[in-house]
Amino acid sequence: MTAYSVGPSENSYWACILSVSSAATEVMTTPTDHPVILTPTEVLAPVQRPSRKRQAVAFLIAAVSDFLSFWTVLAPPMQWLIDLGTASLLFLILGRRWAILPGLIAEAIPGMGVFPVWILVVLSIIAYDDIKGRKH
Repeated sequence: MTAYSVGPSENSYWACILSVSSAATEVMTTPTDHPVILTPTEVLAPVQRPSRKRQAVAFLIAAVSDFLSFWTVLAPPMQWLIDLGTASLLFLILGRRWAILPGLIAEAIPGMGVFPVWILVVLSIIAYDDIKGRKH
């Protein structure tokens, strides 16, 4: 059985580590009388709600896309082009909305073209804007 001894330089190393950690703990747990104020570095502007006209155009585009997707279920490449075009148009009309991405993913699933996914996406964006507008 071999016994290892700790040399003087190793002892001073561990003593230094322990003293630094105890000093850090003391600083972190010492209460202060000064309040800490955190300020954001940049303020994000709220997304403005689209006008009723833009919402109606988005709803019309979604309805046409869902109608065409219903009839192109057996031609997936055609359906993908329709869905990419719809997502692009909705992105331009409604602005940067995260709800458009799950709609695009849902439409990419085979057989989902028979459900009105794009109409539901547009309705959810409109409903979310109405709820958010009532809170402010």
